[in-house]
This record gives sequence, C-alpha cells and structure tokens, in this order.
Amino acid sequence: MANVETIRKELQHTGKYMMQYDLAWGNAGNISARSEGDRYVVTASGTFLGELEEADLIECDLSGNVYGAEGRKPSKETPMHRAIYESRPEIGAVLHASPFYTTLIACSDLEIPSNMFVETMYYLERIERVPYCHPGSDALGEGVRKKAKLANVLLLENHGVVVYDTTIREARMALQTLEVASRMLITSMSAKVGIQGLGPETELEFLEKAGYKPRRNWR
Repeated sequence: MANVETIRKELQHTGKYMMQYDLAWGNAGNISARSEGDRYVVTASGTFLGELEEADLIECDLSGNVYGAEGRKPSKETPMHRAIYESRPEIGAVLHASPFYTTLIACSDLEIPSNMFVETMYYLERIERVPYCHPGSDALGEGVRKKAKLANVLLLENHGVVVYDTTIREARMALQTLEVASRMLITSMSAKVGIQGLGPETELEFLEKAGYKPRRNWR
C-alpha cells in the first residue's frame, strides 16, 4: 500500500485528469483512496477537484475518526466512500462525479450495455442503480452499501455516479470508459444509429479467456 503522501499526489493528479477530460465540473464530485489498515484519504468538503492542495485531502478511518485535518471537514459524501471500503476490502479507490452523459443516463431509465467494445466488457461488466437519496445523507450511504458488492459502477439516480476499483488508475479508467460509453449511447440514439453489441457467449469468453484483464471475483 502506498504511503499517504503518494496517495495525495495520485488523487491530485486524478482530480486534474477528471477536469481535463470532462469527468467532473465545478466543485461537484469527491474522490478517495485507501491508505493503510482501515484508513483512507478523501477530498475535503467544498474542494475543486482540478486544484487540489495537500490540505484538501483528509485522512480518515472507517470508525469516523479524522487525522490532521486542521479544521477542514471531509466531504459530506464520505458515507458513500466508507460504505464501499467496508463492504469491499479489495477496493483501493472510489471516484464520485457527475459527468454529463453518464448523469443524463442516471436521470433516465436507459441502461448502459457492457458489450459494446473491449473496455466496456471489462470496466462496465456490472452496473447497478441506487435510488435517489439526498447527497451526503446516511440514507445514500446505506443505498450504496446495499449495492456495493453487486457491481463496480453505481449510477446514483438524478445525481451522478460512483466508480470504484482496486487502484486509483483502474477507477479512473473505468470512469472515463463509462462516460465514453454513455456518450456513444446517447449519440447513437440521436443519430438513429443502432449499436450492435457482442453476444453473451463472446462477452463471457472475453472475460474468462482473453487475458486482457483477470475476471473480477464477484462474491
């Protein structure tokens, strides 16, 4: 496990990356990464992801303790992050954002297919929806907890998305893949171009035998 300072630098890079590629906007969104033991580093309340300073990244633990915050408060969305780390010990990073096309789908009844291309087959293998609860509420944290083991992408209805994976890099790639797939789906519908996804047997064969990535151990 990387030390806290390395994690802070990776999160700073990720915040800039998300802004650069339209995966976040304004001061919406919050990100975190597991540090050691039961601790994780999360963005502070009201931060701008594109300009994160070290003081904007606060170390917490799963019991709710905060370390060295100097008067800053962790993001009000921390209950979501904590729920995922508690439910999925293998998860190393959690990204919450409201990218345009993905959020548009979260505000609709559309489903994002996982069988469009290689990256969607791996990164979007399982997507679940979480019914709307007010941002930062314990109810939203519990809604995320209920679905955390079923997927690695959670669409928050009328809110945005939470993506989580073993590393910050993998979570970042999953978020970008999700937004590209969402944009492709909306664009194809607008242009009346049908998407021909791969069949279930091909998708399963890819996940199990292609060697592109190890298949996730869902449990």
